[in-house]
Amino acid sequence: MSHSSSSLPQLGQWNGPEELHRLQEKQLQQTVSWAAGSPFYRPRLTSAALPATAAELADLPLTTKQDLRDNHPFGMLAVPKERLATYHESSGTAGHPTPSYYTAEDWVDLAERFARKWIGVTADDVLLVRTPYALLLTGHLAHAAGRLKGATVVPGDNRSLAMPYARVVRVMHDLAVTLTWSVPTECLIWAAAAAEAGHRPGVDFPHLRALFVGGEPLTPARRARISRLWGVPVIEEYGSTETGSLAGECEYGRMHLWADRALFEVYDPRTGTVGREGAGQLVVTPLYREAMPLLRYNLEDDVLVSYDDCDCGWGLPTVQVFGRSAFGHGVSGVTITQHRLEQLVFSLPESYQVLFWRARAERTGLRVEMEVPEAHRVAAEGSLRALVRESFGIDGDVVGLPPGSLIPREALTAIPDVVKPRSLFGPDEDWGKALLYY
Repeated sequence: MSHSSSSLPQLGQWNGPEELHRLQEKQLQQTVSWAAGSPFYRPRLTSAALPATAAELADLPLTTKQDLRDNHPFGMLAVPKERLATYHESSGTAGHPTPSYYTAEDWVDLAERFARKWIGVTADDVLLVRTPYALLLTGHLAHAAGRLKGATVVPGDNRSLAMPYARVVRVMHDLAVTLTWSVPTECLIWAAAAAEAGHRPGVDFPHLRALFVGGEPLTPARRARISRLWGVPVIEEYGSTETGSLAGECEYGRMHLWADRALFEVYDPRTGTVGREGAGQLVVTPLYREAMPLLRYNLEDDVLVSYDDCDCGWGLPTVQVFGRSAFGHGVSGVTITQHRLEQLVFSLPESYQVLFWRARAERTGLRVEMEVPEAHRVAAEGSLRALVRESFGIDGDVVGLPPGSLIPREALTAIPDVVKPRSLFGPDEDWGKALLYY
């Protein structure tokens, strides 16, 4: 089966949850049929009648990240290898590859889902892609979505020595970049690098329309701070290398699951129960994934799913994503999470100029360090110490550090010389760099 924009569901083609549910089940049989061609799923789908409804699908066991690792590299493959367009692996697997692969037809669905940005992506846009390209899906996903919509794509991979922060700022300014795709932290670092280059983030980049972000939890306070720094909307995206984009924001700031392109469940690991909404771990069955079908894949991310109405009119369930970081660390009998602590840090008055921080949670104490100019250091320390006490009921050790302590100035200003490997050197040249890229 080949996908095209006309054959895939589009926003507005259903009215209410029941029509959406029927749309899902119409495609589900094809999805299960594809899965039956996979060595991994074939034994799970041995019954005479393949699951044809969401209720029947729920009788199958969950697919786990460990299942993907155990079947590396092609144990999940459901099409001939010659049909594959790309191969990827997700990050954070501690040396155990989590494979993922897609056909060219799969990529039509992938690119379309990512391009569902309420602000729009057009041929007039210059899109800076500032997430990894190597093996991960994220950079390629934004690149493909940008090209699908006719935008000029700037491949600014954030794992390349050829693209330091000073060059990012120069490219954003000189190329009149209109849209960016990165993790939220990057947007703060760009602001600092822009200031080092003599630019004002919210003033000297007049063509910038929006910042697309994803890949790490983002609190409302940090999001608001980034938006005010740059003077544009911050539009969040949620997905994974194994699935592509799973949710995006509407113009009202609510994250919606792409439930016309995937079937979602919420799994409670404590009770083993599964439902269509509520709190738990997100389980996904992509409906248009042919190369590597996934049935009831548990992302293990903590979420809250709701089918409440939204003024945007998309008719899609909303989701709050807390990520696996929601588990936190125990300090003096209290659980400290990054999400709650970040909200406190970015609740400090903006006049304190706090952008960068870190914390260490130990059994007997919490230490928080943050960059803050000397003029505001005492006030910032006292304010955050009070917020920690009020929120967690413990006395945290809060320390203000001079700017440049956590993000060195040279990281914001340096443009290293990235050379090609060579073997012949002159008498005054450093041949210690022979053969290697530096």
